Amino acid sequence: MNSTTNTAATKALVSTTVFPILFTISFTHLLNDMMQSVIPAIYPLIKDNLQLNFAQIGLITFTFQITASLLQPFVGQYTDKYPKPYSLAIGMGFSLAGLTVLSLATGFIGILLAVGLVGVGSSIFHPEASRVAHLASGGKRGLAQSIFQLGGNAGSAIGPLLAAAIIIPHGQSNVIWFGLVAILGIVILSKIAVWYKERLIQRAGKAAAAVVDNGLSRKRVVISITILLVLIFSKYFYMASMSSYFTFYLIDKFHVSVQQSQIYLFIFLGSVAAGTLLGGPLGDRFGRKYIIWISILGVAPFTLLLPHANLFWTGVLSAIIGVILASAFSAILVYAQELVPGKVGMIAGLFFGFAFGMGGLGSALLGKLADMTSIGYVFQVCAYLPLIGIITGFLPGLRKK
Repeated sequence: MNSTTNTAATKALVSTTVFPILFTISFTHLLNDMMQSVIPAIYPLIKDNLQLNFAQIGLITFTFQITASLLQPFVGQYTDKYPKPYSLAIGMGFSLAGLTVLSLATGFIGILLAVGLVGVGSSIFHPEASRVAHLASGGKRGLAQSIFQLGGNAGSAIGPLLAAAIIIPHGQSNVIWFGLVAILGIVILSKIAVWYKERLIQRAGKAAAAVVDNGLSRKRVVISITILLVLIFSKYFYMASMSSYFTFYLIDKFHVSVQQSQIYLFIFLGSVAAGTLLGGPLGDRFGRKYIIWISILGVAPFTLLLPHANLFWTGVLSAIIGVILASAFSAILVYAQELVPGKVGMIAGLFFGFAFGMGGLGSALLGKLADMTSIGYVFQVCAYLPLIGIITGFLPGLRKK
């Protein structure tokens, strides 16, 4: 009788969406990505102070993204087997160290070291935080990932505004104030780790969750994962052009000030946050494949118009692009996790890592292209990237679980 009661209680616990945990882990994602967004937000400042060219700016982003992307799949694969609840706080500690170095750096190598430390922190944070969202989802995986991603994208949008208010007017050393954000994150993540550890103990007493056969061969799964990664390439190469070079584009084409360009960057990143919240729940309701199709290919008309718009319509189009394009990631990630059941951390690490890697590679290559041609030419080339979304048609339709 007690065994039956315990089993029923465990099932009810697993099927309940734990919104306090979802919103808390989303808030720490906001803190994490807000700190990370300080890096591109102060590019104009450090470019002038250290006399850097666009290629070096690209290498800074490349260093950050690569340190994050290379480690994330391995962290995820390891924690699938050996979950480490307190590694969340440890990851935030690396970010704190990186921000401290960034505030003190007086040369290009120091900047690279700083962003590398922040990248390591990111590589530890994302797979485990994504697993916390998965555990708290109660089966509403798309919604849970959207809430989790919303925090990250909101943080990315807020970061440049705070950088414009705190760092740009007063100097690079003021990056150290963002270290207080990292300390707050460490405290909150230590509390989440307690819940995470208790949930693992509760789950340890029962058999592993049943793996639902999605009816696909191993070859079809591999091909589908490859298609999803190509779509991530398309999305994050374009995102790299916006997050790293949109301010330079606005300054070059419309002669706005650095502070004004940060406002337009905030509009874009804020729309990305809004789009993120839509993608997961819509994927839960209508099917993730359709949302992926609309999010990638559907944004193409607007990206093609952007290089030819005036300042007002550039702001409008950037907001539309942000909303549509951002709705893809939650749907792509949960779709991939359904392709490979039981590997939540590994898939989260692979896709977060690949997204960071493509963003970093894109930033480096686009920076080199900008040096060789012009910043306007970069946006003309990137406008065609969403057309790659047509390959979504080759993805299989997954049976609803």
